[in-house]
Amino acid sequence: MTHILKVNPNALINTAAEELKKQSLVQPPEWSKFVKTGHHKERLPDNPDWWYFRSAAVLRTVARLGPIGTEKLRAKYGGKKNRGHKPSHTYRASGSILRKVLQQLESSGLVKQAEKGVHKGRILTPKGVSLLDKIAVQLDKKQ
Repeated sequence: MTHILKVNPNALINTAAEELKKQSLVQPPEWSKFVKTGHHKERLPDNPDWWYFRSAAVLRTVARLGPIGTEKLRAKYGGKKNRGHKPSHTYRASGSILRKVLQQLESSGLVKQAEKGVHKGRILTPKGVSLLDKIAVQLDKKQ
């Protein structure tokens, strides 16, 4: 059986984004058309379906690193800001976007809040694991 982490991550995220959109497990809010994904970005996302791709990427990240919370995800999806002639600084991604994505994934039953020792955050549910495993097996068959 193929594991989630043994397939190409880009292909997994693209296919998972299509699946999230098709099953309408997550829905972009109205304001998602007008926002940047972080302070370090200069422009809006080019892809109109960027919300589904970010949700799929967060789902894979939760599978890989869980239990994980919003602050760790902000650091992961952050980046360097071009400040002109001044030295660039690293800024974190938008917490609101990541928080809303996690809440939508949680309401659709793909992730849940849990504690593992001193770490607390969100982990995949069996439904989320089966969704990603099903996609991974499909991708492995294509290769």
